[in-house]
Amino acid sequence: MAAFMGAIAVADIVKTTLGPKGMDKILQPLTEQGKVTFTNDGATILKSIPIENPAAKIIIDTSKTQDEEVGDGTTSVAVFAGELLREAQKLVNAAMHPMTIIRGWRKAVKVARQVLEDSAIDNSADPEKFRDDLFNIA
Repeated sequence: MAAFMGAIAVADIVKTTLGPKGMDKILQPLTEQGKVTFTNDGATILKSIPIENPAAKIIIDTSKTQDEEVGDGTTSVAVFAGELLREAQKLVNAAMHPMTIIRGWRKAVKVARQVLEDSAIDNSADPEKFRDDLFNIA
């Protein structure tokens, strides 16, 4: 349960930075040589948090990987993982075995991926439609 709490706490820290009313955080260094920083960037906040909780470290590492691979979405990844853990905590408290929860998540991933693949449209062969898609995305 301590692992749940640490990981959920990390997600809650960055959750308030999301959206049009997202708040800035004041990051104060642990040493006197560092400088105080004001930011609402999830990656910056997560990099500056000293964490000992293994589950919280996984959330931070996931966020770092998202930043390295995509360059965006670090806060969303942390919040999403935290919410999955919050729901898992409720299920564990209701006496559901963790492996049952994980099997359910794996099935959900397969279903979600299939739905996305079924709804995807590939217009790469038609330059006009492809250009329209890019404008619509932008």
